[in-house]
Amino acid sequence: MNAIYTAVATSSGRDGRAVTSDGRLDVILAMPNEMGGTGEGTNPEQLFAAGYAACFSTSLGIVAKRMAIDAGDVAVTAEVSLVPRASGSGFALATVLRVELPEHIADETARALVDATHQVCPYSNATQGNMPVEIVIE
Repeated sequence: MNAIYTAVATSSGRDGRAVTSDGRLDVILAMPNEMGGTGEGTNPEQLFAAGYAACFSTSLGIVAKRMAIDAGDVAVTAEVSLVPRASGSGFALATVLRVELPEHIADETARALVDATHQVCPYSNATQGNMPVEIVIE
């Protein structure tokens, strides 16, 4: 497979540091308060949420252009939750994507747009069948 781009990051764990190979991302990681940590750093769920929101938003713009829809300014908020697995062994992720579209886009068109975007977005494709993703149009 020929990669278009490869991101490289190294982490020392949830209570440590994460750094990309180019040094553009260098963050202190900490367990959230809700998990008994200090909360004095970011965490993997926040990083995943930021990436998913950015990727879905960009993908939505591409899909809107292909569908000849003037999507204008859009905002995507990703809520990534760490949840216990049904088996009781370990944890899993669940995501809610909140998509804010301009008011001039009709409900039916908005649904078609976000559904098509969910088929194109690399994060959506990576998570499909692996975690629940709910898409809410606001």
